[in-house]
Formats: sequence, structure tokens, C-alpha cells
Amino acid sequence: MDNAAFRSFLQVLPPVEFACVYGSSLHPSNRDKTTMTDYILGVADPEQWHSENLKLNKHHYASWMVHLGGERLITGVADKIGVGVHFNPFVSWNGKLFKYGVVRIHDLLQDVQYWEKFYLCGRLQKPVHIVVDNLDVDSTNSVNLRAAVSAALLLLPSEFTEEDLYAKVCSLSYTGDVRMLFAEDKNKVKKIVSGQFDLFHSMYKPFLEEYEANKLLRLSSTANNQIHISQDCDLSVDYSLVSALPPSIRSQIRMKEGEKEKLWQTGRAINDTRNRVREGAANCLQRILRRRVMVSSARQAVSGVLAVGAVNASRYLAKKVSKAWKSWS
Repeated sequence: MDNAAFRSFLQVLPPVEFACVYGSSLHPSNRDKTTMTDYILGVADPEQWHSENLKLNKHHYASWMVHLGGERLITGVADKIGVGVHFNPFVSWNGKLFKYGVVRIHDLLQDVQYWEKFYLCGRLQKPVHIVVDNLDVDSTNSVNLRAAVSAALLLLPSEFTEEDLYAKVCSLSYTGDVRMLFAEDKNKVKKIVSGQFDLFHSMYKPFLEEYEANKLLRLSSTANNQIHISQDCDLSVDYSLVSALPPSIRSQIRMKEGEKEKLWQTGRAINDTRNRVREGAANCLQRILRRRVMVSSARQAVSGVLAVGAVNASRYLAKKVSKAWKSWS
């Protein structure tokens, strides 16, 4: 599908401030016509937006939500049970299937900048096709991408490939995801990276070049046109990487490190301490992200079941479990 095709579906919905397409429909090799095209829609006021959409597309919603509370119930479930996103899946239009998630644009920007829930920011760390961007979310997302690269580098060894980097970036938002326990393809990260490698490259190349210019990385080409990456695991590099993370995560890492904070600032330490500082920061980062993803994915899973109703929830879960079983067999 091209940009015009992605835009055409939005014409049946009320206006939005931001819209992007994500997921398997962006894979260049994807020819599966049964695949849903997935959207994230950012709107100023979700309750008002759903009120308008119920007049236009009541059939997109679970009937119990429409009859028992309408737009107030829809946004209430999304905000109080979920992580602020209401999804309508299995929407049939023009012979194709669509799924769209509606979120308050303020909540989207907060997650992108601060990783508060680590839900939508994880979506935008992977390739997306932006269809509408009235508030320049794409520019704001550069903070998210820089932080994702920094987090991945803290978790990677001194030498690795470009593909390793993108796999680590991609895995950040799946660490702790409850769906990965039983209803997701165990090869999901590998498939995402291999299927969208060129898109990852165009997203993250500016940050790799920036980090190379700042002497945080050394880049060299390999025979298959990939980039081989090496990094110095010393305190000044670690400090720079941690400094690019969102404030709440920075402060948690430094708090956990306690007295080692002085070492981060002075840059004086023996090799053993140097290794322990990076290892400690990496372990702390993983624990923080795992907890945030686990809580958000669990909340969204419950919210999602309520939002789409029993029939669609069973249908969606069956599709996910089928993919998971195929990957394990």
C-alpha cells in the first residue's frame, strides 16, 4: 500500500492530529491480503473523537461498550484499565482489514519523550509510516530514537553488527511483554529486523553517524554492506549513553549505582570497576524496562479484551497463538 492508500482509510474517520501505520503491512515482502493494516491515531480529545466516530462508525466498536456507556466508557476503560489507547481491530473497509488505536496526543508525546509507560514509544522505535503529523511528532520522536540507540548500546558488547543493534532496539519493547509468554512468535524480533532492515537503517543512520562523530562508536563496512560497530566501554562513554536516556530512567540508574556516581563524573576508575559500572547500569536499565513493559502490556491486554468484546478478543488471540505455535514447532 502507498501513502494514498494509507490516507484513504482515514477519510471514513473523524479528523486526527497524528496518524501512523506500523507492523507487518510495512514489510516490503508482505503479500498477505488477510493481514490487518495497523494504525496509531493521536487526537486532542479522545472522548470527543469517539463521540463523533460512534455517529459515523458505531459498528467498529464492541456492542456492549456502545450500549452501556458510549464514548465515556470507551475512554474510561482505555485510561483507567489500559495505557490510554483504545483499539478497534478487524474493521473491514474496501475489501481490507484494519486495526486502529486511538490515544490522547498529549499521552503519546509524554511516552515518546519520557518512556512513562514504554508502550507507544516502543511502537515508534520501530519503522512506521507517518500519514498525518500536524504537531511534528516525527521531530519529537528523535529524542525517543536517540534514547533507544543509547539503551541498546548499553546492553550490547564492545563489538557487534548493525543488525544486532536493530534487534536490540526492537527487543526493548518486548522485554517483559506478557504476550511473549504464550501468544507471540518467538522469532518476532528477528523477522521484524530482517523484513524491515532498510527502514531501520534509514531511521537510525543519523544517530550512528552522530555517535561516531562524538567518538562514542567506530563504524566500518562489511562485505555484505552492513556496518560493523565497535564501542569503548569506558566510563565517559557510559555516562554519555545514560545521559541520553529519559530523566526518570537516568535518575533510577544513578540512584541504584549510589556511590559510583562520583566515578561516572570523574571518569577515574580501574578496569574492574569500569566493567561493573556498565554491567550495573545495563542490569538496572533492563529491570526498569522489563517492569514498565510488563505492567503496560498486562494493563493493555485486559483493556483490549474489554474493548473489543469476547468474539473479537478470541479471534485476535487465536491468530496470535497460531503464529506463536508455528514459530515453536
